[in-house]
Amino acid sequence: MNHNGKNQQTGHLKKKKKKSLIEKFHPGLKKMCVSARENVLQEMDNIRWSKLRTIFLFIGFVLYLMDIGTDICLVLNCIKDGQYLWGGMTMMFVLTGTLSTQPFSYAWYRDDAGKAETLKAGVTALHMFGLGTIYRYYHLLKESWRVLRKTANSPPAEGTEKDHDHLFCMAADLCMLKVFEAFLESVPQLLLQVCIIQSQTETSFFRWLSVAFSLINVAHTLMDYSSYLRRSLPHVRGMPSLPSRGVYLLYKFFTLTSCILSYSLLITVSVYSTAVLTVLWLLLTVWVHFLKTNFCTSRALEFFYRAIVGAILVFTFFNVKGQDTKPAMTVYYILHAIINITAPILSVFLVPDLQGCRFVWTAGLIGGTTILGFMCLILYYSCLHPKGIQQEADEVDGLETEAMATRKMRSFLQP
Repeated sequence: MNHNGKNQQTGHLKKKKKKSLIEKFHPGLKKMCVSARENVLQEMDNIRWSKLRTIFLFIGFVLYLMDIGTDICLVLNCIKDGQYLWGGMTMMFVLTGTLSTQPFSYAWYRDDAGKAETLKAGVTALHMFGLGTIYRYYHLLKESWRVLRKTANSPPAEGTEKDHDHLFCMAADLCMLKVFEAFLESVPQLLLQVCIIQSQTETSFFRWLSVAFSLINVAHTLMDYSSYLRRSLPHVRGMPSLPSRGVYLLYKFFTLTSCILSYSLLITVSVYSTAVLTVLWLLLTVWVHFLKTNFCTSRALEFFYRAIVGAILVFTFFNVKGQDTKPAMTVYYILHAIINITAPILSVFLVPDLQGCRFVWTAGLIGGTTILGFMCLILYYSCLHPKGIQQEADEVDGLETEAMATRKMRSFLQP
């Protein structure tokens, strides 16, 4: 214990803080950043699963079901109106997002159970029919109520704290699956529906409903992701503060909105823009491959994971390897800004028919959300990102004995 404490002290002494632009020109803002990080440090190891978290989990489950339900209603409405292409593409995205998560969910259940144990036939059947995420919701809700009844009005104890930590790990697994599904189903669905809305004079109620619930589902997924994944990591103690989660959500929401609107304008200018997006996805997948991620225990599933991460990076940036990615993020968002500027300009010159009230609103939203997104990005990574307060695990005591679930969460996309 003394040796580990000594290592941590010497480690902190060796780290020299470089003065940032904020520290040089805005000392008052620097104090606010320090205060925000101190607030994050106050939420330490004694965080337990609560009834409120279970209620929010149930709300997330309802939103998840309603997102899928509105998409299915939209597909049926498209078929009724003879819009078979739009209906088929909408259903394709729903199936892509749902089915792509099943191999990961099943593999994680198998890894957690261990090689000596076999999964129940019911769990295998549920994943074969694409119900793995729903089953995880049911299982987590059931376990949370069991733990809450067991630990009701009881002081923190070693056994009960282990149960609460297990709930946070289960929630993190669910959040990882929902991140996959959000960027393979909800976000492409938003892009498709926005393109349809821009190309038509009248829009059905179900289409607007599908857009609304897709937005809500993505926002809720990102909020849960930034909370439970970080809480379940052993080297990050405590939940992110409410301001941290709020600014992170706004940063992702604004940059995603501007990206989707810009892509929709480019697709409206030329359908061949979809081929450019496909090439962009391939390039990003190759880049992720060269980063040599180690998220999955199966080599085939690892390649599939890299392809999914490439698709996610088409819309927003994540830290793929959990390392310092400031240069990569800078280049990414410079290209992001160039696309957001180029899309409205190309629309003006190549498609004059788009220069109406709807185009003005779209161009204004692209500009506004781009600026707001960059402002939230700078604020989050300058003041609220918990990179400076992480308690790294000891290299000797931690890495050799860490569980499979912990290794998985270490290797997943980081905020």
